Amino acid sequence: MKAIQFKYGSEKAPDTIQLVDAPKPVPNDDQVLVKVYAASVNPADFHTFHMPFMVRLVMAALFPSLSNGVRKPKQNILGSDFAGRVEAVGRNITEFKPGDEVFGSTWAAFAEYAPVRERNIVLKPANVTFEAAAGAPIVGLTAVQGMRDTGQIRAGQKVLINGAAGGIGTFAVQYAKSYGAEVTGVCSTRNMEMVRSIGADHVIDYTREDFTKRDDKYDLIYDTVGNRSAFDYRRVLSSQGKCVIAGFTNFFRLFEYMIVGKMLSKEGGQWIGSMGIAKVTKQDLEYIQELLAARKVTTVIDQCYPLSETAEAMRYLGTRHARGKVIISIAHERS
Repeated sequence: MKAIQFKYGSEKAPDTIQLVDAPKPVPNDDQVLVKVYAASVNPADFHTFHMPFMVRLVMAALFPSLSNGVRKPKQNILGSDFAGRVEAVGRNITEFKPGDEVFGSTWAAFAEYAPVRERNIVLKPANVTFEAAAGAPIVGLTAVQGMRDTGQIRAGQKVLINGAAGGIGTFAVQYAKSYGAEVTGVCSTRNMEMVRSIGADHVIDYTREDFTKRDDKYDLIYDTVGNRSAFDYRRVLSSQGKCVIAGFTNFFRLFEYMIVGKMLSKEGGQWIGSMGIAKVTKQDLEYIQELLAARKVTTVIDQCYPLSETAEAMRYLGTRHARGKVIISIAHERS
């Protein structure tokens, strides 16, 4: 089969990502083998191949379960989000059968075939394309767990989403609207109409206005960028408001949110902090499935690339100007 393999390399050198011939996986007793029709590129994929050596060393020492190797990757096929058809099932699989259309998250999704644990996939809604389904798992899990679980979103709240035009942001805008929130999206000038079109009640152009210097107060700030100080967030939160940070621009910001955010959260009813890493759960994948099927959320797709141009797709994502999701389309007969 064709697959995308990588070696650790520079952010400016995605030529360490290559299309290769690899053995077709054989599912074990507890796995489903999926013929992949579409996969999506996530920032985690982008960061994986150019992770600096010292970061890899620290990860291996402090978070061994999350480490993918120090000198060379243990898992060298990229990709996590996918959608496709079940090709074969292990003998302990009861929920799926060959021919089922599914989507979910796994290792090694940038390939023609991928083995997946049963708990990491759900049936694809019939009214959703493979490309749209492939773009939903990680961004959906991040938005849902960040806003529902950490942010405790409620109907009628004033919610601000920083980074509203990105993969997570476009899902978050629609998800917040489905909850009955009044949503303000922050994005660049070129994306304002798109963010309005997916449901934002108000849009702030960050190239012209700083949302942290406005008089408005928000019950929930969901920040996919992480480019402001904890004090900035505090200024525009309501007295009981929460600021959930799903991304960060550098490690200084991350430590600031962990330390300063925690200190500020002790004063009054406000809370500022990171949501941590989203977890792949069957229950939440099924929830995302329901949102997609009901058209409460649709995947915003910026660009589709063939598997052979995955390096170019990574370059584009690395510009940090992608609008919604970047998709890898994998050629198979779909009938």
